[in-house]
Amino acid sequence: MSARILDGKAIAAELKDSVKQKVEKMVAEGNRAPGLVVILVGENPASQVYVRNKQNSCEQVGFYSELKRLSVDTTQAELLSLIDELNGREEVDGILVQLPLPGHIDEETVTERILPTKDVDGFHPYNMGRLTLRMPLLRPCTPKGVMTMLEKTGVDLVGKDAVIIGQSNIVGRPMALELLAARCTITICHSKTRDLEEKVRNADIVVAAVGVPKFVKGEWVKPGATVIDVGINRLDDGTLCGDVDYDSAAEHAEWITPVPGGVGPMTVATLLENTLQAAEMHKDA
Repeated sequence: MSARILDGKAIAAELKDSVKQKVEKMVAEGNRAPGLVVILVGENPASQVYVRNKQNSCEQVGFYSELKRLSVDTTQAELLSLIDELNGREEVDGILVQLPLPGHIDEETVTERILPTKDVDGFHPYNMGRLTLRMPLLRPCTPKGVMTMLEKTGVDLVGKDAVIIGQSNIVGRPMALELLAARCTITICHSKTRDLEEKVRNADIVVAAVGVPKFVKGEWVKPGATVIDVGINRLDDGTLCGDVDYDSAAEHAEWITPVPGGVGPMTVATLLENTLQAAEMHKDA
């Protein structure tokens, strides 16, 4: 068996085109374009790349966007004050604080300061709580993007056994809630999980978000399984790889996401989708 590739770039391009068309219609009807403000604290190189990608994507779909660059020694109080200001600006539909933040700033406090209706990352406890109760509003971008990709496979998720490796608030936990809402039977694994290999071997869907290069071995993958690799790791030689040993896993899986070009583009495209959703909510409020 040779797996079919779930092309995140292609699916993201479709999603961005759909968002662009809706923005054009919104503006043609006399409404303003959606607005997104990204806050970047410090000079983290990876964060700067991510922010640049997000800004370029905003331009492509016709959003109004701003980048607020703050120095690494910005205080928590100063950051919270900026968020308060953005919460009060009507033309701002989405506020995104690029993570990670410097160690002296508490990420949970910052996340909770953003209005839930402007929380386009989907990390606010209000939005996570609604997802838990199957009443989703703004959903975390990466898990929501993964669900869009899974829809493209045409695989019926109902009753499937899904294993998520990783329990972060950004991916693992909301991913489990998304798959549970789709009527999968879910197992969340982490560093203390016993018999991890056996759990993966029995899974119809594997979502790897552990942050360790090639952690999931190909022989662990059940024939015909769908493998979603959320990880992106830079090796010593400068190349990128995921949390799954792609070449060997592709010999067993029916569907697999590449790294790069898989989940990453979907996260950015879903951020745009969330910002449009926020703009529509504000327009109708």
